Amino acid sequence: MHDGRHDFAFQTGDWRVRHRKLSERLAGSADWFEFDGTCRGWELIGGAGNVDDHWLDDPHGAYAAATVRRTDPATGLWSIWWLDSRFPGLAPPLQGRFEGGVGTFFGRDEHAGKPIGIRFIWSAITESGARWEQAFSADGGATWEVNWVMEFTRV
Repeated sequence: MHDGRHDFAFQTGDWRVRHRKLSERLAGSADWFEFDGTCRGWELIGGAGNVDDHWLDDPHGAYAAATVRRTDPATGLWSIWWLDSRFPGLAPPLQGRFEGGVGTFFGRDEHAGKPIGIRFIWSAITESGARWEQAFSADGGATWEVNWVMEFTRV
């Protein structure tokens, strides 16, 4: 079994990021807005951890954010925490792994005071780019609404 180390090594370095966000989440909206940002990523603890530091030029208010990731070498599962300068504390973690070059991670949180499922997918990973998407589910994972996509281009 693969212990997960270095699964996020592709993210090491500097990136331009094109963000595409749904205007309203879990509201049946089809209205998207786009903006640019930057990201710098690096590995920690011999590849068993990873951090990325973001600047998001969101037209609703620019902000900084970061992701902290840690794999459990016994299971190969990664835990992912999102830190956002607009809110105190850590968001609840998502967990998952890479299979066939695609990373899929699931977690639970709240949206508008209601429990939801959250899914992150990392895909299209190459030397020069990668794609990340976030989706929410309000029905226990029966359906998913993609509400945020990041397209990474290496600087």
